[in-house]
Amino acid sequence: MDNYMEAAGKTIDAAVQNALTELGMDRDQVSVEVLEKPKTGFLGLGSTMARVRVTYSVSRADKAEDFLTGLLERMRSDARPVVTEQPDGNLSVEFVGTGLGILIGHRGDTLDAIQHLTNFVVNRGEESPIRVDVDAENYRAKRVEALKRLAQRTGEKVLKQRKNITLESMNAYERHIIHTALQEMPGLSTHSVGMDPNRRVVVACARPSGGDRSPQPSGRPRQGGGPGPRSGGHGGQDRERSRGRGPAGSRQTGFHGGSPPRQNRDDASPRAGGSSPGPNNPRPYDRIRGE
Repeated sequence: MDNYMEAAGKTIDAAVQNALTELGMDRDQVSVEVLEKPKTGFLGLGSTMARVRVTYSVSRADKAEDFLTGLLERMRSDARPVVTEQPDGNLSVEFVGTGLGILIGHRGDTLDAIQHLTNFVVNRGEESPIRVDVDAENYRAKRVEALKRLAQRTGEKVLKQRKNITLESMNAYERHIIHTALQEMPGLSTHSVGMDPNRRVVVACARPSGGDRSPQPSGRPRQGGGPGPRSGGHGGQDRERSRGRGPAGSRQTGFHGGSPPRQNRDDASPRAGGSSPGPNNPRPYDRIRGE
């Protein structure tokens, strides 16, 4: 990517030198365009300075190094970035120095943020974007191995307990590692739930082909009759008995016509099914006959 800057001086050479000093470059690294020649004027009146435009090329590696160097200074970190260009055109950055823990952050959160900002700065204004990987103390490789071990332990636990397990929230790259690690374990399936940045991986038992349905009690009616007995309830005769009827549908009082007589409160405890007949409690047909 080509950048440029303008500088001024009493002469053209002085203007060019001012630009080179500010850029920290050599004369053969830039191209110069004269915008305005110097004018001396009459007796010093109306004089103008020389103005030049200096164009220079900045590689993406230089952009990444300049940005990260300034960022580390503002973070008061003693680390420095080492930028390496890969054969495929991507960049890898390794922080070296002391106190790198503050650059990694909790589970790599700070390192991910620095990498995101560096990718934005390096690819701004470029036609084809590239990827910039930022690492410190080989944290990325260690994290990948830790995620693979986590996936293995979780898969074994799901197969043993036969119930789903939801992992902690992860970014898209870490979720991809979990999905890939569990693809080769038979009897397991994985999917993601939630929204970023709280999206999580769910490890579950894979359903067998054809569904996993347990047999349900049949509710169809029996042949030649009404509905069969309900699960956990009484049959037809049991329901009748719970209402005070015998097997033939009659009440248990021994009287086949009408309701049973009401119990007299002054009598002794009645037997089950009705009150005992006596002087104060005549039989129903005695009252009807008037005896």
